[in-house]
Amino acid sequence: MKGLILKDLYMMKKYCKSYLFLVIIFIAVSFVGTNNLFFIFYPCMLCGMIPVNLLGYDERSRWLQYSETMPYTKSQIVSGKYLIGLGTQIFMILVVGIAQAIRMSIGGTFILGEYLVLMMLLLIMSLLASSITLPFMFKLGVEKGRMAYYFMVGVVCAGSIIGSNLLSVGFQAEIKMNGILPIICLVGIGIYALSWYMSIVFYKKREL
Repeated sequence: MKGLILKDLYMMKKYCKSYLFLVIIFIAVSFVGTNNLFFIFYPCMLCGMIPVNLLGYDERSRWLQYSETMPYTKSQIVSGKYLIGLGTQIFMILVVGIAQAIRMSIGGTFILGEYLVLMMLLLIMSLLASSITLPFMFKLGVEKGRMAYYFMVGVVCAGSIIGSNLLSVGFQAEIKMNGILPIICLVGIGIYALSWYMSIVFYKKREL
């Protein structure tokens, strides 16, 4: 399992350098005062798509077939991708969260309730990026399952608009008062866990 994760880390270092450049641009744009949450959500969603891209490289190099000669189970191969995705998403949520906290503090607009709602939305959108996409990829392959990626871009755009409206009407206070915040976070984590399980089931049945 450690070997699988190490392999993916090496692949990230070689093939995902452009992601860092894009993330810096989007964080910079969101930092200078834009009210469009897309620039805040997209870096997290981008990191959520890293496992999808790594899976694509595995398919093109036929590593998935080669891995069947190694002492790795299909469950471990799937789990490696989900762990890589989870790690990069948590890291990016922290980076974006810190950047937005600094931006709000400098602008004098830092409100704890609003900030917590923003972090909640980041968590949900980040987890959804891979939760919806990866099961299709493990079941159909990267090329056939690519439509799920385009669907996720649409979800992020819609989520950006909805999130902006929620924050603009002060919805954060209602969420905090009713205790909905932790419930929604748990739902997002549950969806990620269900996606993980479904990907394992799909990949075990898939003929390589």
